[in-house]
Amino acid sequence: MSITLTDQDRSTLRTAAYGAVSLMAAAGAASKPVKIATDGGIALASATGLLGHVLAAKSKDIDLKGKSAAALADQVLPALTAAMRLLNQQDPAEADNFRDTVLLAIEAAQTHQDRPSPTMAEMARKITAALDVAGSASADSGAAPAAAAGLDRPELRKAIEEIVDSGFIGVSLRVHDERGEWVGSAGTAELDGTAKPPTNGYVRIGSNAKTFTATLVLRLVAEGKVGLDTSVNGYLPEFGLDERITVRMLLQHTSGLFNYTGEVYDDGTVVLGIPIPYSTTGKEWLDNRFKAYRPRELVELALSRPARFEPGTGWSYSNTNYALARLLIEKVSGRSFAQEMQRLILGPLGLSGTVVPDGAEIPEPYAHAYYRYEDAGEQKTIDITRQDPSWVSSGGDMISTTQDLATFISALLGGQLLPAPLLAEMCTPHPTGIPNMDYGLGVFVLTTDAGGTVISHNGASVGHSALMFSTPDGSKTVTAALNCVDDADLSIGTAFQNAQQRLVNEVFCGGQADPAEPTD
Repeated sequence: MSITLTDQDRSTLRTAAYGAVSLMAAAGAASKPVKIATDGGIALASATGLLGHVLAAKSKDIDLKGKSAAALADQVLPALTAAMRLLNQQDPAEADNFRDTVLLAIEAAQTHQDRPSPTMAEMARKITAALDVAGSASADSGAAPAAAAGLDRPELRKAIEEIVDSGFIGVSLRVHDERGEWVGSAGTAELDGTAKPPTNGYVRIGSNAKTFTATLVLRLVAEGKVGLDTSVNGYLPEFGLDERITVRMLLQHTSGLFNYTGEVYDDGTVVLGIPIPYSTTGKEWLDNRFKAYRPRELVELALSRPARFEPGTGWSYSNTNYALARLLIEKVSGRSFAQEMQRLILGPLGLSGTVVPDGAEIPEPYAHAYYRYEDAGEQKTIDITRQDPSWVSSGGDMISTTQDLATFISALLGGQLLPAPLLAEMCTPHPTGIPNMDYGLGVFVLTTDAGGTVISHNGASVGHSALMFSTPDGSKTVTAALNCVDDADLSIGTAFQNAQQRLVNEVFCGGQADPAEPTD
């Protein structure tokens, strides 16, 4: 097959290939970056055919911006996907040659390291995923990309297809277990569309953000800037908080503070907070979905209402706790929440696909989110992928990908982010009153009917949902992104709970029944 590459195409190939080596060198900077780059570069020289000629002229037009792994990843990972797409369109054999050459180069970059770096290993996974996104997106069947080549998981394929049939528009699933990594998608990225959801597209992760926020607070505890059992009022005296409320209580949802998104009491009484997409305020939220909230005003609203219970005497899921955690982080660090997240979590793990948003935009590619409402007796459905998530603050405003969620939860539980004693504190279960599902510090601790323990936090963010499960050691992970038509009645709620249960059944407990956790 003949193949024609423009100068821009050649530049993309060179940037992608040599950028992958540069990424490995940046990720292993604490080791021997020059040796890493040299070994990887030598491996690239093994390319044959047209690709060999393209890579031989490497010095003229490679323009790699940034020196940190995170900055390079923002440029290189999309270039890897673009390179695979343009080669697949013209000659799949050359695409395979390119993929094999790049993987050989990153393997060579790791071969002679005295102490293999977990960061390098995660970067290698991200590079592989970027290479495989193109192959997955172009496959008519929606089957797993080359990362899972030869890995037959019909039970996972069936599970995501049945989740779509239950009411979702589309699902993307990523499973990493003892059988390897499997990635696939089902359904569509848009209503009335034909393209499948991207297997590693961006998704609003809802309350998965609480795990990121809690981890960030605990990182500051590890740095000695925050005391886990210290009164929050000492850090944020301007709010006049009850002195008994500690940092631990915020992360554990045991502060008793009113939830500014509203409360439903045991006797059925509903007390509204700010307009949210559900219940009687759905249309008001929809009409003002681009409104920006400040965390301070959300906290002040919550404090204007009576507490649900005395500090430490109960458990109640409250977004107020995590808005306060955000303000605490900014107060003690002197940096913005986004800056601290980048410094302590996103940067060290190379999570270039995870975003702390400032406004309504979401990066591409993504599956679309929708909202259904009634207007003058007529049912209408609109695309709400663009929305300002500041109403839920750091309890649910973040954007990520299934790959980044898998990398994060695996690294967190594998001990890469927190000292062992703090990680143990995070995963120590506290009763919630929900059977077989306790809460730690920013994570749910699930007990499956098969008798196992799973660490999790899932979330929903109006038309988007994200799932994140792991074994306590981080060795087996399940992450998923779902898109749907949401509404004020939360009609998708049961299907969402069943989707969680179905995936836990398949991966963690062999089909045993397992409870699902609450959404936002």
